[in-house]
Amino acid sequence: MMRSNGFVSLLAATVIGVYVLVVVGATAALADAATACGGWPLCQGSLSNPDVLVVLFHRAAATVVGLLVVAAAVVGWRRVTRRVQIALVMSLLLYPFQAGLGALVATGAALEQIHLFVGMVIFGTLVLALAWYLEAETGTDDAPETPPDLSGPVDEPVEPPASVHTLSGMSRLKATIGAYFQLMKPRLMWLLCLVAGAGMVLAGTPTVRTVIATLGGGVLAIGASGTFNHVLERDIDKRMERTSDRPLATHEVPVRNALAFGGLLTVASLWAFLTVNLLTAALGLAAIAFYSVVYTLILKPNTVQNTVIGGAAGALPALIGYAAVTGTVGLGGLVLAGVIFLWTPAHFYNLALAYRDDYERGGFPMMPIVRGETETRKHIVLYLAATLLGAGVLAAVANLGWLYGLTTVALGAVFLWMVVRLHYEQSEGAAFRAFHASNAYLGLVLVAIVVDALAI
Repeated sequence: MMRSNGFVSLLAATVIGVYVLVVVGATAALADAATACGGWPLCQGSLSNPDVLVVLFHRAAATVVGLLVVAAAVVGWRRVTRRVQIALVMSLLLYPFQAGLGALVATGAALEQIHLFVGMVIFGTLVLALAWYLEAETGTDDAPETPPDLSGPVDEPVEPPASVHTLSGMSRLKATIGAYFQLMKPRLMWLLCLVAGAGMVLAGTPTVRTVIATLGGGVLAIGASGTFNHVLERDIDKRMERTSDRPLATHEVPVRNALAFGGLLTVASLWAFLTVNLLTAALGLAAIAFYSVVYTLILKPNTVQNTVIGGAAGALPALIGYAAVTGTVGLGGLVLAGVIFLWTPAHFYNLALAYRDDYERGGFPMMPIVRGETETRKHIVLYLAATLLGAGVLAAVANLGWLYGLTTVALGAVFLWMVVRLHYEQSEGAAFRAFHASNAYLGLVLVAIVVDALAI
């Protein structure tokens, strides 16, 4: 169980409070709404006007959050390290400046972007304070003094389950179909299809034909990438418990058959994408090549930044979806891709913590192995904060509304709290809870984008 720490709860609440202000400022077009309010700090407009209610909520929330910023600095001052104190002081100094900018915006000054930017800076300083405090409070000196030797097998291969070849008749046919389906990594499909779907609706209203061809091509591309990944990592998969039952590790599918299957899926994917437009097909091919070759062969076995740079593979479906509708890569698609890119380390580092020993057995230089679990947990906080800021930028760029704003705030708060618990509990169960919270955050945010763009 997590030890009670009132200061951490206060600081985490302050972080989310500031994020609420950032999101409201990004989604509610406060500068336009302020014209209906007729002044600052009081409001002269009618309460029957939704714009007036938005402004009043923002000002009331800003007052409460300001008190939280002061309380966090006062409560934590004597118990925190020097750099945490500096971060808290910066937020204290910037907050009244931010309030002044808000007053100017309310009276007609064209300072909306500066106002939003300063709010993001305050959010960043408070996140740094939280990350540094958690590091000092819960961290241990677990980083290896010398880089671990990850070359070659560490243990004998894990004993695989019974092979499909021991079956007969219909049971063998079902098991064979299941093995080829497993090669396609189907658990990745739903989320990456949501990414592509969100990219499409940010670009406009896609036709049914475009949606079917793009998502169909995406499923095939994911299947091709997963199949090639299985082929290239088949020997490593035998050494890891979580992958020892994969079809190529257990010889359920011959390597040449898997290569042919992956090639067939690639061709089918490109055909589907080409029915949309050439740019979509080019991006789809790039996604297959990046995951199969750049990530699997170059990044994953050779650098601790494999997960960070490898996030580009998951970000490409956002560009594919956007290009499918417009034939171009627009700003909305790029920002959505950036959100996915930043989310990936915050998401996957939890899995790396849960399976630390298994990844070490496989010889992969994951962050917990190379730099220690304390550093990994800190990076989860930082990348989560970057993801939330990216989501705020997307709200402003794509003119998203209240449903999106509510979703990113509520699920972002849950994700952050699971990460805070991970710092204190430091268990496999806590890592999995944070991992599932990250999935829930992104999945529901993407659904909110689709609903917000199409129905509201």
